[in-house]
Amino acid sequence: MKRLFNYQNRPELLNIGILLSRVAGGAFMLTHGMPKLEKLMAGGDIQFADPMGIGMHASLLLAVLTEVVCALLLIFGLGTRLALVGLIATMAVAAFVFHGADPFAGKEKALLYLVLYGFLFFTGSGKYSLDYLIHRKMK
Repeated sequence: MKRLFNYQNRPELLNIGILLSRVAGGAFMLTHGMPKLEKLMAGGDIQFADPMGIGMHASLLLAVLTEVVCALLLIFGLGTRLALVGLIATMAVAAFVFHGADPFAGKEKALLYLVLYGFLFFTGSGKYSLDYLIHRKMK
C-alpha cells in the first residue's frame, strides 16, 4: 500500500513516461499531418482553412511543418523544446481560433494535445532522446 501512495518520482520511470508521451504525442499528430502533406504535394488549387489570415497556401505549409516535421522531431527527441513551440502554437490556434466558437467537445482534442505538449515543454525530452545523447557528448 505504501508503494501505491508513494509521491516520490523514480527517475527511470519518469523517463519512460516522458518517452511514451513524446512518441504518442508525435505519432498522433502525424496522423493529422500526413493528409495535409499529401494535399500540399498534390498542388493544384489548395483549399485549406486560413484562421490567421495569412493565406490558404501559407496556412497549409505551416500546418505541415508543425504536424509532420515537428512531430517527427518530437518522436526522436531532437530539438524537442523548439519543436514543441511550433506544436503548442498550432494547437493553441486550433483550439482558440479555428474552434474558438465551437462547444468544448469541438476543441477538446486540440486542448488535450496542448496540455500534453505543455507538459513535455516543461519536462524536456528525457533520457531516452537524441537531445540527451547530444548533450551527453557535448559534456
